Amino acid sequence: MKVEKGKVITFHYTLKDKATGEVIETSKDGEPLTILVGGQQIIPALEEGMMGMEAGEKRDITLSADEAYGQRRDELVQVVPRHLFGDMELKEGMVLEANTPEGPIRMQVLSANENEVVVDMNHPLAGRDLIFEIELLSVRDATPEELEHGHAHGDEGHHHH
Repeated sequence: MKVEKGKVITFHYTLKDKATGEVIETSKDGEPLTILVGGQQIIPALEEGMMGMEAGEKRDITLSADEAYGQRRDELVQVVPRHLFGDMELKEGMVLEANTPEGPIRMQVLSANENEVVVDMNHPLAGRDLIFEIELLSVRDATPEELEHGHAHGDEGHHHH
């Protein structure tokens, strides 16, 4: 059985920076990822790169920054009035989440003083070409319930909410 839209797949991944070879994240130390193909749960270009794989297969998928998390955008580095953060102790490198009308936004504090805070709202992996080392563990048909809900319900199709 091959990876295609409407299948539920379980896989391990190791994410690396293409330029440096640095391992950014891996599932190998924990649970593999189980997703419904076509359920918009992973980067579309990564899902596309996994099409046609079979259980037991390994594949390295290289994504350009544009295919992955986009290019860094200077306008997403902004100076924000300090008072908007209340009494929170702000440290350089700290990651915060702000709720906006469009949904939550992740931001990293670049610097802070008494009057203003410089934040970077770019995705941490923006501007980086990435390599995903994929090890496909299983492929199965999605259940009607999974197709209706648009996501996988675990290995046996059970609902885990």
